[in-house]
Amino acid sequence: MTSTLLPVAICLMSAVSLAASNVLVKRGGDILTARMVLSIVMALSVLPFAFFVPFPPRETLPFFVISMVVHWFYQFSAIRALHRGDLSLVFPVMRGLGPLATALIASLVLHESLSPWQIVGLVAASASIIVFAMPTGATLDARRLDRAALFWSVMTAAGVGLYAVADARAVREIPTPMTFIVWLFLIDWIGVTTVTLWQRKGAIMNAVRPQIRGGIVAGVLGTFSYGLAIFAYTLTDTAIVTALRETSVVFAAAFGAFLLHEGFGRRRTIAAAVLACGLLLMQAGA
Repeated sequence: MTSTLLPVAICLMSAVSLAASNVLVKRGGDILTARMVLSIVMALSVLPFAFFVPFPPRETLPFFVISMVVHWFYQFSAIRALHRGDLSLVFPVMRGLGPLATALIASLVLHESLSPWQIVGLVAASASIIVFAMPTGATLDARRLDRAALFWSVMTAAGVGLYAVADARAVREIPTPMTFIVWLFLIDWIGVTTVTLWQRKGAIMNAVRPQIRGGIVAGVLGTFSYGLAIFAYTLTDTAIVTALRETSVVFAAAFGAFLLHEGFGRRRTIAAAVLACGLLLMQAGA
C-alpha cells in the first residue's frame, strides 16, 4: 500500500469502528452513563500494554495535560449539547463543523496548510456531513432552536478541533506513539466518571447495569478507532484525519439501514456522494 493510501485506509477503519461504537452508545439511551462505561473499558483495554510501552518522557508531560483538558472539554460539551437540544440540531453541527474547526486550529498551532482544492473539498465534506446527519424527513422549526444547545454544539465541534490538534502535536513529539495512546486512555476516564457519579449519585448501579454489555464492546471498538486516528496523525494533516473519521456518520446510518431497517433516503445518498467527492478532492489536492 502506498504512503498516500495508508492514512486513508487507517482513517476509514477508524471511522467504521467509531460508527459501531456510537451505535452501541446511542442504543443504551443514557448517554452520560454509557460514555462513562465506554471510557472505563477503554482504559482497561490498554492497561496490559502499560507494562510494555516506555513511560512518557518528562518533557512531554505538558502535552498530556493539554490533551486531557481538551478531551474533557469536548466530552462535557457534547453531553451538555445532547442534554439541551434535539439530536437533529446538535448532531449535524457537532459532526459538520468538527473538520473545519480542526483545519483552522491546525493552521494556527501546527502551521498545517491546505491547498485551495483541499479547502474546497473540506467545505464540501463538512456541508455534506451536516446535511447527511439531519434525520430523514425531519424539519427544524424555530420553536426547537435552543440557543444553549446550539452553543454547546459549536463548543463540541471546537473541542473536536482542539483535541485533534493537541493529540497530533503530542504524538509527534513522543518517540513511541503507542506510549501516548496507552497513557491517554488510562487517564481519560477520570473526568467523565467523576461527573457521572456526581449526577447519578445513589442510582449509579441501576444506571450502569443496562450499559455494561454494549459498553464493553463499544469501549474496545473506541480504543481501536481512536488508536488508529492517533497513529494517522503521524502520517498526514490533522484536518484530513478528522474529515475522514467523520464519515462514521455514513457508516452508522448504513448500519442502521442494514441491521435495523431504517431509511437511508435520497437526500442521504446524495450527501454521501458529495462527501466522497469532497474527501477525494482533499486527497487529490495534496
